[in-house]
Amino acid sequence: MFKHLGKKRNLKHNLKIASLLSFVAGMVNVAGFFSVQTLTTNVTGHFAFFVDEIFKLDFFTAFIYFGYIFFFFLGSFSSSFLMELVVRRRENIVHLIPASIEIGILFFIATFGDDLIATFPNLISFTLLYAMGLQNSFVTRISNSIVRTTHLTGLFTDLGIELSQLFFYWEQNKKAELFSSIKLRITIISFFFIGGIIGGVFYSRIGLQVLFLGGFVLLGGLIYDNIKLNLILLKRKFKNRK
Repeated sequence: MFKHLGKKRNLKHNLKIASLLSFVAGMVNVAGFFSVQTLTTNVTGHFAFFVDEIFKLDFFTAFIYFGYIFFFFLGSFSSSFLMELVVRRRENIVHLIPASIEIGILFFIATFGDDLIATFPNLISFTLLYAMGLQNSFVTRISNSIVRTTHLTGLFTDLGIELSQLFFYWEQNKKAELFSSIKLRITIISFFFIGGIIGGVFYSRIGLQVLFLGGFVLLGGLIYDNIKLNLILLKRKFKNRK
């Protein structure tokens, strides 16, 4: 799921990581919106608000919106920087540091978020946007830009394009490629919605502690991937001994 990079990946690998990470992103998006009324998985809307506040000469509020954009960017930058450091040593764990940081952020907000809402609400927005920047960057790098899981605008655009192409491309190879891509888009969209619905239901009962669930889902994915990798390496080791 995580260990294969770029051209080494197949549809099965991408479907697994897409469903896992889009579920977490959907949960983060809803938790961030319900707690501090901020979209915490993308920055498109924040840029529009930033420009609007500049024109209103409300520079403090504009600075806050700029902070939202900057922290998402910083998460993306940090993730790629850390991956470049690791990929030269151990390619199959390149995802581990950014994913671990994301888990740490989700656990931090789940633990202290309800107190921060009253005192430093923007800290919740900044840290969750940073976490989603991390996630979007490392899944984009791992999948060679095929999988993106933190926002849906581009996904619906791509899905619309690919569905329309089904009416014009009749070659077997092209149709198979389109069906695979459509399946991936629908998977990401579906799990983003599922994560959002589950996040909303649990937020109404336990508040930001719902992010513990998102963190444990991502942690479970890392553990599963590590166990699978060790089993593969063990199998190869016994094969070479024969």
